[in-house]
Amino acid sequence: MATAPAHAAAAIAAGESALSHGRVGTRPTPPRLGFVSKPPAGWAAISLPPGPRRAAPAAAAAKERVMEEEEGPSWVELEPISDEQQLDRALAEAQQLDLPIVLLWMASWCRKCIYLKPKLEKLAAEYHPRVRFYCIDVNAVPQKLVNRAGVTKMPSIQLWSDSHKQAEVIGGHKSWLVIDDVRKMIEQEE
Repeated sequence: MATAPAHAAAAIAAGESALSHGRVGTRPTPPRLGFVSKPPAGWAAISLPPGPRRAAPAAAAAKERVMEEEEGPSWVELEPISDEQQLDRALAEAQQLDLPIVLLWMASWCRKCIYLKPKLEKLAAEYHPRVRFYCIDVNAVPQKLVNRAGVTKMPSIQLWSDSHKQAEVIGGHKSWLVIDDVRKMIEQEE
């Protein structure tokens, strides 16, 4: 009589699988999947006529684009300020038009600044043209300008009105919270 391990080895060699605890058996073969080339007789096929059904999404998209144009832009690019004279011009123009401006003080190496900028561009679209938005890279402007604005941390978002800083939000937390704080800051000024 063959021992259990020898019997298991013979079974494996014959194509059978050995189960645990020395028992020998065959593994059931899994069911095979097949693809049917024709649907079963009880199924019905639906075919749509070409033409108006395909044209409807294009017409709806065109109508949606027209509504977007009437509502305003979905984002407004923040205008960069590169020197003190440019900031003075922006402040004078805003004062003349009686508009507040929002300044984003950022750095190109600041990850939070980079994440925040597109969200501020969307916010700028909400307040366009009642509020103007600008961005200033602190590494690209003279330190005198940074000191004039009192910027110590980045990103800093400041609201200026009548050529004076009215409020500030420092964006060290999640961007949606910063945007919410900026929105509150703007609403208090208006």
